[in-house]
Amino acid sequence: MYQNILVVRTDKIGDVVLTTAALRALRRKFPEAKISVLLSPATRALVEGNPDVDAVLVDDRAGVHKGVGYLRLVREIRKNHFDLAVIYHTKKRTNLLCWAAGIPVRLGYKNKKFGFLLNVPLPDERPLGKKHEARYCLEVLKTLGITDAAVTLHVPVHADNERWAKNWMRRCGMLPEQDLIAVSPSASCPTRRWPVSRFIELIQGLQVRFKGPFVIVGGPEGHPVAEEIQRAVPGPVYDLTGQTTVGQLASLLKRCKLLVSNDSGPVHVAAALGTPVVSIFTRN
Repeated sequence: MYQNILVVRTDKIGDVVLTTAALRALRRKFPEAKISVLLSPATRALVEGNPDVDAVLVDDRAGVHKGVGYLRLVREIRKNHFDLAVIYHTKKRTNLLCWAAGIPVRLGYKNKKFGFLLNVPLPDERPLGKKHEARYCLEVLKTLGITDAAVTLHVPVHADNERWAKNWMRRCGMLPEQDLIAVSPSASCPTRRWPVSRFIELIQGLQVRFKGPFVIVGGPEGHPVAEEIQRAVPGPVYDLTGQTTVGQLASLLKRCKLLVSNDSGPVHVAAALGTPVVSIFTRN
């Protein structure tokens, strides 16, 4: 039925990873279709190389697609002649984009952010929090006849990032089989952040059981917390906050025996890679 599908997911790391289950379901339903994904620049490494995706497009809203550059993005999308848009990041920008690009079927969540531009609007029950986000992503596809799809996440790893991870471990004097544990103490929302004192206490307790090193990951905003942890915890504790790309983070987490994290993007990356995760939820 559909031959040229665009999936729009221009938000954060975790949301992109959780959408990969829907990409798998779309591929199985429409095996001959071309499936493209529109992402933000920071998350493209999470999808490039995914066997269920034929093309990755980027909305560089802070760069070439800023301001009047938005019209350039509209033209880029229009020239692909998509016949279906599945818009998971249903914002004014994305809803308007798919309408202005002339995509005939626009499927997404009904809301006040130009939701009237969708011609297959769906109620947004995600704020109720009754289901996993990946399951909500799959439920959007029911209107396409996709039911009972499995929640199967996928994050590709790339050769250059694999080399980076191996070289970093070697420079730190680590062996590939060491019990490296990752800690992600930052989060985009302050209400999602476990107190740093608790992370320090937890790491000190884990040091009794695991003799291997710890590595603190996350964005640059997590650097002060990482420094506080390093001052309080006897080494080895390495700080990589703000120093890795998303692709490098994936290759690093692939090698970890465990990730302890606030509710943030690295949780979903690690889960998709099969790394055991302890995720801390602090909100009611």
